[in-house]
Amino acid sequence: MAGIDTLIVMSIYLINIKLFFNSINKLSLCCLVIFELSGCSTITEKESQPQQIMATPAVKYALSLKGTPYNYGSDTPDQGFDCSGFVKHVYEKQGIYLPRKAYDMAFSLPAIAKDKVQTGDLVFFDVNGKPYSHVGIYINNDQFIHAPSEKTGKVLVSTLNNDYWQKRYRGVRRPFKKH
Repeated sequence: MAGIDTLIVMSIYLINIKLFFNSINKLSLCCLVIFELSGCSTITEKESQPQQIMATPAVKYALSLKGTPYNYGSDTPDQGFDCSGFVKHVYEKQGIYLPRKAYDMAFSLPAIAKDKVQTGDLVFFDVNGKPYSHVGIYINNDQFIHAPSEKTGKVLVSTLNNDYWQKRYRGVRRPFKKH
């Protein structure tokens, strides 16, 4: 169904381009269409480059760990990280203590509306058929840093605009220091 929606949107887009650029010859228009469509067909995720931000100390520290190896069950820079171990480690350095598992983090923190997400919030996903089975730290501009899997092999920055993450998105939570 998403493919049909994309074709409809692209058709409307192309009609508008044709009306706007009616002086462009057909060959140029075909090249433009191929160029536009090629960006929509990408299915592999490329690591996002974080843009300049006013980062929180937690996000600055998280970004300093980019490239640290993925290691399931681990939560230290020396041994590597899995997703929840990474988040737990980053926030412990800020004096905020979180549960070890992503699922437990999600249910111990207040939910935040997606349109209210802020730098440093936690973003949750369903990656293995279980709700809240993956977690990352929101940077800004729909980017987040996380330890995705053995396949990627390291802590990296991804975009929420990637089809894979959009389909698996479960919610946002805000960590806070308990007094």
